[in-house]
Amino acid sequence: MRDGSDAPRVSRRRLLAATGTVGAVGVGLAGCPDRVSRRIPDCGPVADAATAANGYVPLPADDDISMFRRGLRRYGYYPEATVPESVRVDWSTPVNRIGHTAAKSTPRPTPAGETVLIAGDTGVIHAFTPDGERRWRLETEASRSLGFHGTPAIVGDTAYIGGYDGGLYAVDVPAGELIWATRPRQFDGAIAIGSSPAYVDGTLYLLAEYSDPDSGALWEVDAATGAPTWSDDRLWGMPHPSPAIDCEAGRLVTGSNDGVVYCWEFPSLEFAWSFQAGGEGGPDGESKAGGAFRLGAQIKGTIPVYDGAAFVGSWDDRFYRLDLADGTEEWSFETGGIVMSNPAIDPDEGVVYVGSDDDTVYALDATTGEERWSADVGGNVIGSITATADTILVGSYDAHLYALEKDTGERRWRVENRGHVTSGAIPREDRIYYAERGVFSNHWDDDEETVLEEPGRAYCLVPDE
Repeated sequence: MRDGSDAPRVSRRRLLAATGTVGAVGVGLAGCPDRVSRRIPDCGPVADAATAANGYVPLPADDDISMFRRGLRRYGYYPEATVPESVRVDWSTPVNRIGHTAAKSTPRPTPAGETVLIAGDTGVIHAFTPDGERRWRLETEASRSLGFHGTPAIVGDTAYIGGYDGGLYAVDVPAGELIWATRPRQFDGAIAIGSSPAYVDGTLYLLAEYSDPDSGALWEVDAATGAPTWSDDRLWGMPHPSPAIDCEAGRLVTGSNDGVVYCWEFPSLEFAWSFQAGGEGGPDGESKAGGAFRLGAQIKGTIPVYDGAAFVGSWDDRFYRLDLADGTEEWSFETGGIVMSNPAIDPDEGVVYVGSDDDTVYALDATTGEERWSADVGGNVIGSITATADTILVGSYDAHLYALEKDTGERRWRVENRGHVTSGAIPREDRIYYAERGVFSNHWDDDEETVLEEPGRAYCLVPDE
């Protein structure tokens, strides 16, 4: 086990138990009456498909599944998609009205592509046809909080998404109705679920966030009922990433706001290792009630897994390649700003694409970390990068969506929007879907009231012929 932290880690539940706040100590099934017995998921079909496809599975071993970053490995790669030489907005609709600075939910087409789900930060889930006709609108309990920022995992006719109210929702996609919804107490009092679920063999994996103290937990959930089956609350910081799973390597990996990468064996869920990123602030365990934080090293982006490695961006201005077996650092690349975007990987070319707060997208050799090209996109990159057959799609704080030539980084086009473009851009047939933040005045001024000037919209682009 590799653990680079500077102090012993104390789980949130152990800390609360020591102060008499809860009655159960440790990780696993104890302490929650809603939990059911764990059934080990079968990862074999996914691993076999990955081997047959040289590590890349477009829709993870099953064409009835669609999820954030395209699959369990979280590549964000669409090799069958090509991007038009020029585009226009075919339709758009307002979906985001909250000033919270987390990246916005990425629109997610259903596996067959007949419906596009868009989860808004108002707690409303929208369903549209590809042509922009509304199918339904579903308001949830997440409307009482900061809504949705994660992206649905869609399995057949059911979509699963966590909310900033601490609940997890299962939605009947054809009907637009709730199948089930959990309450925060079922996740030990979670205040938010910002991570996008991963799905394997009837089982969901996601991260939940807690306060007092700031902490998190990895949860395993029965997809049929919403009942938790297992958890590990060793995470510190309120984690936002979505778990990545490499069934072939037998690893599940994620990061958190404490600057730590956590890795479990999969599907046994025995803890494997942790890695501590840097950060000029140094460790701050005392102020975080036992968590060995490294200030300035937050890990907010989802970590893709490829070629026996995990690829990690940190607020310490670096992007890392870690050995999945033991967490050893294999290389790191320094950017000119914090790295919190979700990187894309092209496994055919062996290239990883990552964005930074230095307004730049980098194409790096996945094996060596050598820079192949860099491109200025005019603003911070905090959302998801998408790789297609010929193009990189990336949203920017400068209120544009960019299409960059994959081989050179040269700009093919950019589309001007209204707010910061922080969702991923999803190509599907001849269309591209993405979303932006709302436009606010006085957002960074503590002395003035923040005012929504214009709601953030979801967009559909088509070729400009």
